[in-house]
Amino acid sequence: MSVSVRIPTILRTYTDGAKDLSVEPGEPTLAALLDALEAAAPGIRARVLDESGALRRFVNVYVDEEDVRFTDGLATPVPDGASVSIIPAVAGG
Repeated sequence: MSVSVRIPTILRTYTDGAKDLSVEPGEPTLAALLDALEAAAPGIRARVLDESGALRRFVNVYVDEEDVRFTDGLATPVPDGASVSIIPAVAGG
């Protein structure tokens, strides 16, 4: 099972500059995908998840265009061939 993960510019220091990674999670869930992503790019999970293991407020994650905050969060299914996007929130004023 292979899933494509789009990496935002700010997190590419963890991926040696790669903007896309292909990972193979052990289970078809977002939580398992983040574990596999951490194995491929150590340190990235701490930028996506907070100390309690929940998604950080300022990081949006999409599985095939669906915001996981409105689906099942870390339990969101990630099917084979899915595209996952990690998008940091932008603030301004």
